[in-house]
Amino acid sequence: MKTPISEIINWTRDARQRTIEIVSDIPDEKMLDKQIDIINPWLWEIGHAAWFQERWVLRHCLGKKPIRADADSLYDSSAVPHETRWNLPLPSREETIKYMQNVCDAVCEQLESNPMDEALIYFALLSIFHEDMHAEAFTYTRQTLEYPPLEFSSRSSASQSSKSTNAGQPQSSARGFVELAGGSFMLGAHKEALFAFDNEKWEHAVDIKPFSISRTAVTQNDFSEFVNDDGYKRSNLWSEKGRAWLEESGAEYPLYWKRDGSGQWLRRFFDKWVALELEMAMIHVNYFEAEAYCHWKGVRLPTEAEWEFAASMNNDSKSKRLYPWGDEPPAPAQANMDWENMGCISVDDLSGGDTLAGCRQMIGNVWEWTQSDFLPYPGFVLDPYKEYSEPWFKTRKVLRGGSWATRSRLIRNTWRNFYEPHRRDVWSGFRVCLITE
Repeated sequence: MKTPISEIINWTRDARQRTIEIVSDIPDEKMLDKQIDIINPWLWEIGHAAWFQERWVLRHCLGKKPIRADADSLYDSSAVPHETRWNLPLPSREETIKYMQNVCDAVCEQLESNPMDEALIYFALLSIFHEDMHAEAFTYTRQTLEYPPLEFSSRSSASQSSKSTNAGQPQSSARGFVELAGGSFMLGAHKEALFAFDNEKWEHAVDIKPFSISRTAVTQNDFSEFVNDDGYKRSNLWSEKGRAWLEESGAEYPLYWKRDGSGQWLRRFFDKWVALELEMAMIHVNYFEAEAYCHWKGVRLPTEAEWEFAASMNNDSKSKRLYPWGDEPPAPAQANMDWENMGCISVDDLSGGDTLAGCRQMIGNVWEWTQSDFLPYPGFVLDPYKEYSEPWFKTRKVLRGGSWATRSRLIRNTWRNFYEPHRRDVWSGFRVCLITE
C-alpha cells in the first residue's frame, strides 16, 4: 500500500515546520553558536535542510533552476568543510527561513501537480526523512549546548513531561531475558518496501544461532552500579580502542553526570540537573562504554542480525514483522517517539509495543548499540544520494531502533543508524545478550 500523496505533502510541511520551530527560541546572535566538532551552526544547518530538498527534488528530479545562486557554495555538506561553516557569508535568519518556506511551497506544489510521479515521490520522501534526521540532531544539539527543551505545537496534549507514560496506565515488568531459537533469517529490507535507504538493501539470508537477549534496555540504575564499581577505572574491562578513548577523553563517568553534595549522581537533562531516573533507559553512552559495561556484567552486545531477528520474528518463520508489534506504523501506546514524552521513559512502559517473544521498546526511547560494524549488505548498490552510506562503511558501529526524538514515520525494524564508536552526545543506549559457549 502506497503512502497517499496528501500525507507526503503533510509530512513535507510538518518537517519544515518542526525545523523552524526547533530553533525558534534561539536568539539571532546564537544562531552561529560555539564551534564544536560534533555540531553544526544552527543558521547553516536549517539552510542545509532546505538546500538538500531543493537539490534532490526540484533540481535533480525535476530539472528546475536554483532558487538561490549561491546555495551550493553555502550548504553542500559534501563540498563545504565542517570547520568553515561558522564563517560563511550566510543569509540572515529571516532570509534563510524565507528560502526554506519557498522550497517547501515549491515541492508541495509539484507533488499536488504530479501525484503519480514515482521519482518525485521517492526524492520527496528522501528529503523529508533527511530533514527528520536533522531534527533529531537539532534536539541533541540543544542538549549539548544546555538549551532548554521545547514544547512543540504539534505534540500531543496528553504528554506533559519526560516521565509521562503515554497511556498513563500501570505496565507489566519486562525484565530478564528471552531465549530465541535462531535459524535462517532474511536480514534487511524487502524489495517491495515503500522506501528504504541503500544500506538496508536488500534482504539476504543469514544464519542466526540460538541466543538470549534482554527484554529491555539497560537502565540508569544498572549502569550506575557499573560506575560505582569503578568501571571507568578498571582497564581490564575496556577494549584496546576503549582504553585509548578513555585516555584521550579523560572520561571518569557518563556524559552529563555529576555527583551532588551528598555523593548521589545527578544527570543533566537539557538545562537542568535531575536525580537519576533509575528505571529509565541509560542514555548518552558510546560504544566503548556499552562494551565495557558488558565485560563487567559478563554479557555482550547483540549483533545487528540478532537485534533485527528479535525485533522482527513472526509466528510464521518464513516472514517477519515491519515493527516489533506487527505491520502497523508506530502509535504512542507502542513506542516513545516524536518527542511525545520529551525524554526517556521507564523501560517497563509501553507493553503494547512488545515483540512476539516479549522484548520491550525495541523501537523508540533510545537508539541501541550493536556489536556490528557498519558494512554494506551483499550486492550493495549506491542510491542517487551517494554520500549517505558508502563514505562511512567500516568506520562506524550500527545502532538500531530509534529514540524518543526520532520521527515515527522514519523508523522500522530494518532501519540502520550508524555513529562513530566514541559518540555519546547522541540519544544512545543498549540492550544485552547472554554469553553462551
